[in-house]
Amino acid sequence: MSELGSIDNPVKFKDQDYDALLQKCLKSAALFSDTVFAATQSSLGIPVDPDPKKAVKWLRPKEITSNAVFVEGTMGTTDICQGQLGNCWLLAALSCLTMHPTLFVKVVPSGQSLSESYAGIFRFRFWQYGEWVEVVVDDRLPVREGRLLFSYSRTTNEFWSALVEKAYAKLIGSYGSLKGGIISEGMEDFTGGIAYSLPVSSRPPRMLWRGITAALARSSLLSCFIHAASVKEIGTVTSEGLIKGHAYAITDTDKVQRTSEEVLLLRLRNPWGFVEYCGPWSDKCKDWDVIDHAQKARLELAKVEDGEFWIGIEDFCLLFNTVEMCSVNPDSMSGEASDDTATPSWTLSSYQGTWVPMCSAGGSRRYPRSFCKNPQFQMILSEKDVDDYDYGEDEEGEEGDGEDDVVGVVVAPVSKTEKQREKKKKCTVLVELLQKYRRQKDKVNFLYIAFHIYKDRPGSLDQPFFSNNSPVARSGKYRSIRSVWRKVHLEPGSYVILASTYRPNQQGEFFLRVYTKTGNIQGFQDFPCTNNYSVMVMSKPVLPEDQFRVQKWFDEKAGSDDKVNAVQFMNLVNSVLEKDYELPLETCRQLIFGEDTGGRGRLSRAQAEKLLTSLRNLQDTELP
Repeated sequence: MSELGSIDNPVKFKDQDYDALLQKCLKSAALFSDTVFAATQSSLGIPVDPDPKKAVKWLRPKEITSNAVFVEGTMGTTDICQGQLGNCWLLAALSCLTMHPTLFVKVVPSGQSLSESYAGIFRFRFWQYGEWVEVVVDDRLPVREGRLLFSYSRTTNEFWSALVEKAYAKLIGSYGSLKGGIISEGMEDFTGGIAYSLPVSSRPPRMLWRGITAALARSSLLSCFIHAASVKEIGTVTSEGLIKGHAYAITDTDKVQRTSEEVLLLRLRNPWGFVEYCGPWSDKCKDWDVIDHAQKARLELAKVEDGEFWIGIEDFCLLFNTVEMCSVNPDSMSGEASDDTATPSWTLSSYQGTWVPMCSAGGSRRYPRSFCKNPQFQMILSEKDVDDYDYGEDEEGEEGDGEDDVVGVVVAPVSKTEKQREKKKKCTVLVELLQKYRRQKDKVNFLYIAFHIYKDRPGSLDQPFFSNNSPVARSGKYRSIRSVWRKVHLEPGSYVILASTYRPNQQGEFFLRVYTKTGNIQGFQDFPCTNNYSVMVMSKPVLPEDQFRVQKWFDEKAGSDDKVNAVQFMNLVNSVLEKDYELPLETCRQLIFGEDTGGRGRLSRAQAEKLLTSLRNLQDTELP
């Protein structure tokens, strides 16, 4: 069997097995009702409307329309229209996904239907921090005043996109937790690739068009947006019919011949399903009058208000600010066409980690006494590679670290030719740091994160080391987004990657992945927490109330060996701790690893009592 977490053997979200549940429903002739993500207000994650007429009902597709189908014909970009939820970032990414069938079936497994073997149960797969997760949902959808409250299809009897949205909402916590986001989040979770931003101004129009065309051919997902100067500007419509601060999917490129002129075009999709661009080469523009029928048929020009439209590359560069790209393979990230078949492939290394207050959450370099306590990972690079210069690529160190940077250092400018020659002598490394589980229920709470890379040396990488040495590369300024990444070029040798939040003592989990060209030897070594203060706190005697709680919990939850696993211990801890302090699963696993469990990863009653009291004491301690 394939490795657990692969696309062929995904992790079962909340231990719900689709095949077993389907067969159970078919055998009992009962439609599936999901108790994990129930048809209740908490799943919506939005305020209740005080108007009784606007009360939300949860209906199955055939209760909404008698001729309901999972998909009508083929799946396409116009199947996805945004409802009463600010999640254009997610739906734009989903629109992009429909353009790539091989990627699409990873997220939406084939063979699902509202008629054949129908039991009211559906499954979808999403990439989550290094592994694929399969999410099962029932098909009860929120409806208000007879219409779907959230995502819907322009083909009104089609429901696949609404069900994908529901499954993703279940994965994250609620529909409300999908409000507001960056397109790269959806792109990465639909593909497992790495997403990055490309300023439109970084390339001349025709070169940008060629890069987008090449990226689409390599199954990259692409979208774009116009920056809003303020919060008030978000959602405003320009004179050209474009929406500021709104995500559009880039679904195709093409060109037409107008007399002696070749016109380069992009096809864009507004997830709203309406409000279209009205400038040159828009649906009803007279520019099309001089284009012959064969060219218009090839472009499938449709003069209807469906949210999809064509725009010339020159006008696109004048009106849009940023293109978002997501590539499954790092070789595709430049977006340029290449005939080099000898380009070496990439090796991926990854690590799941945590920031624990008073232990491994040291904060930024502004906190020199604790910065060295952050999680550190050793990386060994042994073989140089040749990496062509990516024009317009966001290179290492250009953004700096804001307030953390050392001021007063003057560096002589280096020409692009010199930079290219220098890079070809080094090892190419692509690093991404993602923070986990920051969208929960109706809250989105991203920490400010960054990573730094230091040249390793024998001995301890302690406070004096980090105070006296500058990083050789870093992700840039601390940013309050899900992931930060950077492609860097380093000399062969040993390095340490340090992952941190901006402020110290912030609880969080993260996922670090590093791509290197094949031939490099790469190893990770996590430097464990050695905070004596934490050890002191965790050595206090067991509290009587904790002993009582653990005994009761074990009587109800423990297995036949009278022990609990990491998930059960996490639930116990989070039912006790207060002040919105929730311990993540990875931290619970690490705590259990520190106990003598005989390699089984399960806690006895005495071990659970000791750890619970230790965590309560740590939480009650005043943090600096």
